[in-house]
Amino acid sequence: MNLFTGDSNSSRDIVSTFDGKKYYKGDSTSSRDILYTFDGRKLFKGDSTSSRDILYTFDGNKIYKGDSTSSRDVLFTFDGRKIFSGDSTSSRDIIYTYDGQKLYKGDSTSSRDILYTANGHLPIIFFVTI
Repeated sequence: MNLFTGDSNSSRDIVSTFDGKKYYKGDSTSSRDILYTFDGRKLFKGDSTSSRDILYTFDGNKIYKGDSTSSRDVLFTFDGRKIFSGDSTSSRDIIYTYDGQKLYKGDSTSSRDILYTANGHLPIIFFVTI
């Protein structure tokens, strides 16, 4: 699956490729272009699954920095289709709206506010890397 800038599905607008476990730079699936590895709960730097390379942890409806699940380390909270900053679900803290394939700026679902489009369902944890 590919991630494109804006509302595009053009190969020239591919930002990254996801194979279900690895995120690659652009349209590549070469091991030298691995940006992140996802194990279902953690996002690792590069091709690693070492605890020292954990960038983010996904737990329930929250994304934490590193290997933490402490409330002070909450980076994002998800509530349905909305992505909030920190440990909030207040409408004033909505930073993205997500529909499984499109990521919108803020509380919008207007086509003019589409930041990224995927040609499949992209795990929500990926968007913290953008």
